[in-house]
Amino acid sequence: MKVTDNNSRMPEWLRVKVGKQKQSRTTQRLLRRHGLNTVCENARCPNIGECFSHHTATFMLMGETCTRNCRFCAVNHAAPGEKLGPLDADEPRRVAEAAADLGLQFTVVTSVTRDDLVDGGAAHFAHTIRALRKRLPAGGVEVLTPDFQGDEEALEAVLAAGPTVFNHNVETVREMTPILRPQADYERSLQVLTRAARNNGDTVVKSGFMVGVGESDEQLRYLLDALGRAGCDIVTIGQYLQPTRQHLPVDRYVAPEQFDEYARWAQAAGIREVSSGPFVRSSYHAGELASAVLKSRGIGDE
Repeated sequence: MKVTDNNSRMPEWLRVKVGKQKQSRTTQRLLRRHGLNTVCENARCPNIGECFSHHTATFMLMGETCTRNCRFCAVNHAAPGEKLGPLDADEPRRVAEAAADLGLQFTVVTSVTRDDLVDGGAAHFAHTIRALRKRLPAGGVEVLTPDFQGDEEALEAVLAAGPTVFNHNVETVREMTPILRPQADYERSLQVLTRAARNNGDTVVKSGFMVGVGESDEQLRYLLDALGRAGCDIVTIGQYLQPTRQHLPVDRYVAPEQFDEYARWAQAAGIREVSSGPFVRSSYHAGELASAVLKSRGIGDE
């Protein structure tokens, strides 16, 4: 396997893709006009230039501050004991209007984690799905949710709203979860995915993780097998990039050809569609992946 260690310079294949600035600014202005946050900006996604220049974005619900402090994530996190504000009841409508203004045929929505809320924000996700369905009835909707602390009723509330894709990221292998996601739980994440796959046969189930955080390839194969058993239809695999010096350092840079090997392992584990590459992130080309799964089920385009 070709890798570079953390003391090496960033390899050539990790040059950030830059989109056309004029189109990117148009997308930014539209988002500001609707008063919306995106994970593209808040999490410092390396694909932001490419996506914004194509007038696509992943909306981030429930504010800019997360109640968890994951060591890989650039989103702001709350201080211990900090009280976060109430949810914006008009946000679902504004997301739907912004999606329509952007001309999106497939809308991806995520959120900060709000463990301070009784349902973890599940009802807010459901309201947003329904607002998008009303405004863009021919469009697809993907939600990337937190684990809702394992609350089955919260999960069911989201699924009952009818997302095209339900996504919950495991982020990393079992062994690295306590280091990267100290307030999360590997088994709980797998349970969320398993329940989603069993509770709603029409919804596509998706997950994703990073490499280069200290995992071994043996651990990755075990994770892919676990995601296949959980019922995941789609898996995304990307290179971890340290957002700031305060975050976990990169352990290794994985070459593009090794990502191809990961994709083969995923398919062998029974996962229908895999997006695997250095710049792959959870919502990257989300609509195409969902469409491929739906077609394989004989459903056709959403």
